[in-house]
Amino acid sequence: MNTAAKETFGDIIRGDKPVLVDFFAEWCGPCKMMKPVLDELRQLTGDKVRILKIDIDRNPAITNSLNISGVPTLILYKNGNILWRQSGVLSAKQLQSVIEQKALV
Repeated sequence: MNTAAKETFGDIIRGDKPVLVDFFAEWCGPCKMMKPVLDELRQLTGDKVRILKIDIDRNPAITNSLNISGVPTLILYKNGNILWRQSGVLSAKQLQSVIEQKALV
């Protein structure tokens, strides 16, 4: 029997490791462009940053509470605080730079 509790969104963003959350939708063209960008970012940052993808259509409560109106929207969290937020597609290098500046990684 698996006794490990499933992490909630709140648990994940309250950690001291920076978390980049990609709010996306399956029907969103630009969102599809983010997958290879996030894969490259993962290679650049290793385990220093956690990357989380949240489908806005499957998670309306979180989406509404954060006033997500356009996708993709990227939000960088650390210790439960929003350090940075932007909508649109960015390159892996741009994201790496933001994470290093804002989260001091």
